[in-house]
Amino acid sequence: MDYAIEAEGLAKRYGDTAALAGVDLVAGTGTVLGLLGPNGAGKTTAVRILATLVHPDAGTARVGGHDVVRAPDEVRKLIGLTGQYASVDENLTGAQNLFMIGRLLGMSRASARERAARLLDRFGLSGAAGRGAKGYSGGMRRRLDLAASLVGDPRIIYLDEPTTGLDPHARAELWDVVRGLASDGVTVLLTTQYMDEADQLADAITVLDRGAVVASGTADALKAQIGGQRLEIRPARPDQCDAAAAIIAGIAGRPPGRDRGLLSVPVNDLSLPPEVFRRLDAAGILVAELALRRPSLDEVFLTLTGRPAQATPDTARPEDRPAHLERTPA
Repeated sequence: MDYAIEAEGLAKRYGDTAALAGVDLVAGTGTVLGLLGPNGAGKTTAVRILATLVHPDAGTARVGGHDVVRAPDEVRKLIGLTGQYASVDENLTGAQNLFMIGRLLGMSRASARERAARLLDRFGLSGAAGRGAKGYSGGMRRRLDLAASLVGDPRIIYLDEPTTGLDPHARAELWDVVRGLASDGVTVLLTTQYMDEADQLADAITVLDRGAVVASGTADALKAQIGGQRLEIRPARPDQCDAAAAIIAGIAGRPPGRDRGLLSVPVNDLSLPPEVFRRLDAAGILVAELALRRPSLDEVFLTLTGRPAQATPDTARPEDRPAHLERTPA
């Protein structure tokens, strides 16, 4: 496979803290690589290194075939970067923000104006092009910020937790944007602590925890690591939960897990669910809920690390707490 991003053994320390401890990752050209982990996992440090904003203490990284330390200018010509928070100038209109960036990138006035108009249309912002950015909603600002990172038509985009603080509707809009970029052949490195986001968007996933890679692969492969599907059953009558659990255990060969009346057991044989339902019915146990589902990425992360992906701010290390990333000209 042709790789747009390759990193091997990346290490970075801040004082006594290892932000990265020998991280390997690759992203195929035209794919979305999800870089997952809680606050403090090292995601932003990895992005800063790949964007030539920080030098690694050890290891190597190549972006678009160029070494990030030896040829940073070549790397910057290829990339666009959107940080965790919108960095647009609120005193300018949407059109003025994009026009200004085009001019800073060396475009003629006509080319910068044309590029701004195309991007505003692409991101559904044409109707607000003449409005000051300070009047934009959070989702609109994030879309404008992402549009700004695309003014130079980069082939590799770093999105560092782009949906932080957005409501579900705005998140869904950003997801559509990411899908569109990938369909256009743009390579996307997406850092997130939202497992559903990676599940929806990423072709491949690398999971970081405390500066180290704890797992990598497709979402399906990671889910398979902790077992296949799970059968979940909730008896309609709470007083029949013990009886239902005994029936399930007799068929599955292990006691089911319990969570406030919901019984769950791994399914390695697809004949198990109908057999369980038949036995419960024969025993007169009415079922209120019955579902067969695969593990979520949240469950994968909890199994791999022993803690949820969305860590509290108190568990985040200082160097990876939310911080503004300077835009690197594409």
